[in-house]
Amino acid sequence: MIIETVKDKLRDLFPAPAEPAVAELEAEKPQTAEAEIGVFDCNYAKQGYHLDVRLSPDQLLTTVGILYDHGFFIESITGVDWIKDGQLEATYDFCRYDFDLCRVVVRTRTPRANPILPTITGIYSGASWHERETHDFFGIVFEGHPHLIPLLLPEDADFHPLLKDFKA
Repeated sequence: MIIETVKDKLRDLFPAPAEPAVAELEAEKPQTAEAEIGVFDCNYAKQGYHLDVRLSPDQLLTTVGILYDHGFFIESITGVDWIKDGQLEATYDFCRYDFDLCRVVVRTRTPRANPILPTITGIYSGASWHERETHDFFGIVFEGHPHLIPLLLPEDADFHPLLKDFKA
């Protein structure tokens, strides 16, 4: 099955093998900046994903490349503002809809004060608009993006409306 193949490839990226996470236990853990790094099994019926990959920004392009090589496509990219932790998180949703359904969420965090992540547009050109939207709303700079201009906000906008400290 593709889940096992991809899980094995992704786990090779991490120094120590990660223990599989059980959905019920994950729900009880407080979500903080010290989120575990690794590849975690998910309960698809409850979470909508088979695998949850939490990684550092320097592991992002390698991980996305592995997913691309195994026939995954990008569904969406969005952000999460962890204001109390001083971090922003980019969340990438990937899927395969062939005979072997597999959904993977990839999460990486960056400091809120200087939110920079590498662009994945060199691997998935369709990520361009998703990254532009995430930049508009959360202020994450996708380094190397070929056209990181506002998608929905006015060109002179100096605000990011989905940050928790945004005042309308």
